[in-house]
Amino acid sequence: MGNLLGSWRFKEPSTIEECDSTWGSDSESEEPPPAEDDSGISDSVSPADSDRAGGDASPQMLGSPQSLPKMKRSFYAARDLYKYRHSYPNYRKSHQPNEYRNLRFYLNKIPLVPDGIYIEEILTKWRGDYDKLEHNHTYIQWLFPLREQGLNFYAHELTQDEIKEFQSTREAKRRFLVAYSLMLDFYGVKLLDKSGNVARAPNWQERFRHLNESQHNYLRITRILKSLGELGYESFKAPLVRLFLEESLCHSTLPNMQHSILEYFVYTIRLPATRRRLLRYARQHYRPAHAFLWGPLPKRQRGVAGGNVGAGSSGIRAPAPSPEQQRRGEESITSGGSGINVSSHDSMR
Repeated sequence: MGNLLGSWRFKEPSTIEECDSTWGSDSESEEPPPAEDDSGISDSVSPADSDRAGGDASPQMLGSPQSLPKMKRSFYAARDLYKYRHSYPNYRKSHQPNEYRNLRFYLNKIPLVPDGIYIEEILTKWRGDYDKLEHNHTYIQWLFPLREQGLNFYAHELTQDEIKEFQSTREAKRRFLVAYSLMLDFYGVKLLDKSGNVARAPNWQERFRHLNESQHNYLRITRILKSLGELGYESFKAPLVRLFLEESLCHSTLPNMQHSILEYFVYTIRLPATRRRLLRYARQHYRPAHAFLWGPLPKRQRGVAGGNVGAGSSGIRAPAPSPEQQRRGEESITSGGSGINVSSHDSMR
């Protein structure tokens, strides 16, 4: 029996609808993660900090969402974020010794590879050096580690043991939040308090203009959001995503970011209730309203996940499933196709 259990694999979703539990019920936890209380960031927020810091957008920064190319949902994005939210259910633990290289980097004991730079140098000398932050592509995987391989093959994937050790190490957590603040400043955003609240930075106009035209940074932001969740700061995601939604949809300061926010950033958030709140806000302000792709399916399309709309589809309905297909679909929803309960994967530890 032990060998049989060891050979089981979690059945990965095969449609966008199976990946996205936002508007339905599935195994994802509805319990909020515990609040951080030892981050080293002050609770106090001055009135100046809470202000939008800069007034309205300049005319040069305004853009029209209608001028953007027609969008559609990506199955590959949905599947990637599904696996992240469920803590990589088919993850195989490495047999190599766990060297805790990400933690040791954050403790300033080893430099990042291949550049040979220690984290204290990045945190103290790189802030405000926007050219360096833009054009260096090796540091981001070290500052924001994940349990998945990035483009820097010298960086090491996180492990669950390392995550637990990281979250219990105050010095590492302090530096992690300084790194987060450094990257927010690069994007024109200011971290206000230890709850993760954010606002425009004083130089937001210049930085938003750059961010709107440098779309590779959207990949970086997705990574940052994922890393926040891995290292104990799940609650920091929603304020940042909410700010980007407001800037993109209401003020048109980041029109090119709309699709990435809705397709990627929102879906890094593990709690379905939080995703729903953000998507309801987005739906209120999205134009044209009929083109909003991230709302609940019409009632006539609900039932078996993926029974009507295929992976990566644009809304074309497939033939109705047979009773046997419905039965199998219901079993896969109930058991995940493998008998493995994944509800604990989304709870923050």
